[in-house]
Amino acid sequence: MKQTPEHNEMPAEINFSKGVRGLHYIAPDATVFVPASIERGVWEYFSEKAEQKGVELSELLSEVLRRDIEINEALR
Repeated sequence: MKQTPEHNEMPAEINFSKGVRGLHYIAPDATVFVPASIERGVWEYFSEKAEQKGVELSELLSEVLRRDIEINEALR
C-alpha cells in the first residue's frame, strides 16, 4: 500500500525532467483561436460587413470587441 506524502511534499514518482518552461505561455500580442457560438443573424451581419471592408471576419470582430472594451472602460 502506498503511503501518501505530507501535504507539502512532492511525491517521488512525479518527474519534471522533461518539462518545458513556458510551454503554454501566450504572448500578449498573440492571435488566439477561440471557438465561439454566435447567432446566425449576427454572423450574417458581420460576415457581410467584413466582406464589404475587404477584411477577414475575425479581424472585424476583434476590432468591434476592442472598441466595446474601450467604451466599457471609458464608462467606468
